[in-house]
Amino acid sequence: MSKQNKARELSACETMIMKLIWDADEDIAVQELIVKMMESYSKDYARTTMVTFLKKLADKGYVSTYRVGRASFAHAEKDEDLYKQMLMKEEMNFWFDGKLPAMVAAICNVHSISADEICDMRILLDKLEENPICPA
Repeated sequence: MSKQNKARELSACETMIMKLIWDADEDIAVQELIVKMMESYSKDYARTTMVTFLKKLADKGYVSTYRVGRASFAHAEKDEDLYKQMLMKEEMNFWFDGKLPAMVAAICNVHSISADEICDMRILLDKLEENPICPA
């Protein structure tokens, strides 16, 4: 992995923080992030620790921060769906040699798939067949 890509990677803690930021309906106060980290992940971070993580995330281009009075807020700069797509592609390439069917089979082996989910997947595949995303 190149040095530039490594700098864009998120640590486990950075990923948890980004998930909370993305899940928030609006920009989130640093103090609220600290509370949510404890509630969601049992991580008891001091304010200085959270600010350090946010600085690293800002350096990587994931967030921006700003102040309103005495409160500091975090704003997501990267799109969550694009981040998930990047992760899925990297995992598929690394673990499954870029083969989607192998990745889907692995997911099916660890997740009980309901009849409704099978139906949803068939509809998705039918739509892809009608309007292929990639050239034939």
